[in-house]
Amino acid sequence: MSQAHGLAGSIRSASESETFDLAGQNQTTISHTIMDAFKEPFPLSEMIRITFITGAGKLGRQKYDDGAAKAVTATLRELGFEEDRGASCVAECAGTFKMQHDTGKNLKTVVVFPNIVGDTGNDTGLEDGMHGLSTGEAPLIPKSSPVHMIVVSSSSVFSRMLSSKCPSWSQKRGCLTALGQVKDVIAQLDAKLLTGTPLSNPEQDLYDSVSIASIDEKEAFIKKEMQAQVEGGEITNTEKVFLVNQVTEKIESLSKEVAEAQAEKKPKKADKLNAMKEKTLTRQKMLEEITPVKPHPLRHEAEIAKLRKEMRPLQQLEDSAKGRLLSVKETTTMARKDEILEDIEQLEIASRGWFEDADSFDARVVASRTAASKVKVKKVVKKTPGAGDGFSRKPVTKFVTPGSSKSWATAATKKKAKPKGSGVFAAMMMDSDSD
Repeated sequence: MSQAHGLAGSIRSASESETFDLAGQNQTTISHTIMDAFKEPFPLSEMIRITFITGAGKLGRQKYDDGAAKAVTATLRELGFEEDRGASCVAECAGTFKMQHDTGKNLKTVVVFPNIVGDTGNDTGLEDGMHGLSTGEAPLIPKSSPVHMIVVSSSSVFSRMLSSKCPSWSQKRGCLTALGQVKDVIAQLDAKLLTGTPLSNPEQDLYDSVSIASIDEKEAFIKKEMQAQVEGGEITNTEKVFLVNQVTEKIESLSKEVAEAQAEKKPKKADKLNAMKEKTLTRQKMLEEITPVKPHPLRHEAEIAKLRKEMRPLQQLEDSAKGRLLSVKETTTMARKDEILEDIEQLEIASRGWFEDADSFDARVVASRTAASKVKVKKVVKKTPGAGDGFSRKPVTKFVTPGSSKSWATAATKKKAKPKGSGVFAAMMMDSDSD
């Protein structure tokens, strides 16, 4: 386990993509920091982006050592990292870095994608945990998995983690379910101890690190957050449909129980059930009046948008072919289309969140693709004969019709605007039922 301190310790403790400013640090200090921070894999299940500011424009240039960027990259190479200008925040890019120049902020940066312990994807590890419970195999819950992180975290860390990793109501519901399953495992370990049966090492490790009391506290916190999210109207359309169906089923069940209580001549029980039914009807009305919010954007939406932008002229070229044979150059160009589609698919898969069920994830992917399909594409306008051939030509005289807002002189000297096309990029779609 790395015992990094100072800036290196802050870097290693990052659980989300973060930026660190290297202003005021010399090359030796930077090299030691990078070495301590990245010599061991990060204890994470998902890739993050660590960005170092190594230089600035004219006004801030004096704050940075001239060799800051070189110190970072040289140390990374010494640790086995490779430069990859096309690297993105996915597990496949672990152990790579790239240099960038943010022209908007006028900053020079080195972006690092660290090695990580492992990508558990969306498998919570509970199935393996239950298997380990009966066989003694290690571990009960894979370390660095989402479930392991939420059960061993402190209350303060858990609250921040829930907010950043489980932003949607359905993800919080999945997290709540996972905590309940872990509590069942702990209860089974308790029962095992009561019979006098010793625990295996993995079982003992889990039993010592997690208590039912801490899980109860986290469950109560999640329920409070879920309730606030519903009452605040922060739910998607599919989440709303799920909740309305859930409350409708409860109303039907209560109606049957009321009828049974009346048939059995139990007025007190019937009154109690009617009170519960009225409360449930009020909740149903509240849910039906909610205006759903849009699904959360994909984690890698920015990278996907760049690829889709690169894709549009290729799609336009394919559409314009209309069955004709493509030239060798066009065929070579079109080969890039399949690569882009594959890259987009990989980024979409990597965007799946913690405890996110397939339906909820599919809905977010569909929303992303639908939004992309509405982006208009400008048609490429061919140059007029003679344009750019080095010969000057007299400007074509323009006649101004009555009511024109521009003078002839202005109209004659201004460059013609390219006409906008009406084509749209055909987005991939996939079926989705609910969040």
